[in-house]
Amino acid sequence: MLELATVSLLNGIVYGLLLFMLTSGLTLIFSMMGVLNFAHASVFMVGAYLSYQFARWVGFWPALVIAPLACGLIGAAIERYGLRHVHKSGHVAEILFTFGLAYLIEELVTMIWGRNAVANSVPAVIDFPLFSLFGSSFPAYKGLMMAISIAMFVFLYVALKRTRIGLVIQAALTHPQMVGALGHDVPGIFVLVFAVGSALAGLAGVIGGFMLLTQPTLANAIGPIVFVVVVIGGLGSLGGALIASMLIGILQTFAVAIDYSLLDALRAAGIAVTRASPLYDFYSIKVATAAPIVPYVLLVLMLIVRPRGLMGKRDV
Repeated sequence: MLELATVSLLNGIVYGLLLFMLTSGLTLIFSMMGVLNFAHASVFMVGAYLSYQFARWVGFWPALVIAPLACGLIGAAIERYGLRHVHKSGHVAEILFTFGLAYLIEELVTMIWGRNAVANSVPAVIDFPLFSLFGSSFPAYKGLMMAISIAMFVFLYVALKRTRIGLVIQAALTHPQMVGALGHDVPGIFVLVFAVGSALAGLAGVIGGFMLLTQPTLANAIGPIVFVVVVIGGLGSLGGALIASMLIGILQTFAVAIDYSLLDALRAAGIAVTRASPLYDFYSIKVATAAPIVPYVLLVLMLIVRPRGLMGKRDV
């Protein structure tokens, strides 16, 4: 039992930090620009594909740098030549633009790499056991992912809260005319923010591509959970995104490991339940089977109890 709990907790932390890697860029963009970017998961997918391609050409470590930078340039182009012109039409236009952009990116990925998944396996340079626990080895690439996730949180927190450029960026969202009057390039600031958020998504794609299946539907598979994390944590809250990511990662991982149902609990309590009993099919559902809906149950509860999320400052 101790082994199961320890291994599940460790895997939950790994999965939670992966979710945070993916949501940190989206949180940055929304908190600084007020844009809910529905194409963010697609940039994550592009990062996974670019890292796969560059790793074949120049190796993993250069790809770890080149792929996020390329995603950052893509994000800068999206903001400069797309969102900047759509922004004046309001949030609905921004959502429609990013929503359509997600489909466009998926089709472009399909045209370049095909509809089948690519062999984006863990590179040999980080494919070794980092340590052993209860006879099971913990892979080094997961340790690298955890280190990058923590470094991302520290970097974003310090950059936004403890530096002059961070204060200027935050002021540009609420008082753009005043910031512009002080001599700062507000449009350039927004390009920078969107580029950094996209680069973070690309960095998450480099590592996340190993853990997930790198295929054109990757964005559709991971996209919904990203917005669940952001809403539960609180729109625009970096700390809330970290807490929500860890909460969902740990709860879902533990749920997958529990091969019991409410029917088992009722029978253990001495309550007779037969196939003729009402809701028998519901009682017999295993917790592991219901694990994929855990984040969405948390989302519904959060919207009922606290619509602004754990650490959000505005209601959804």
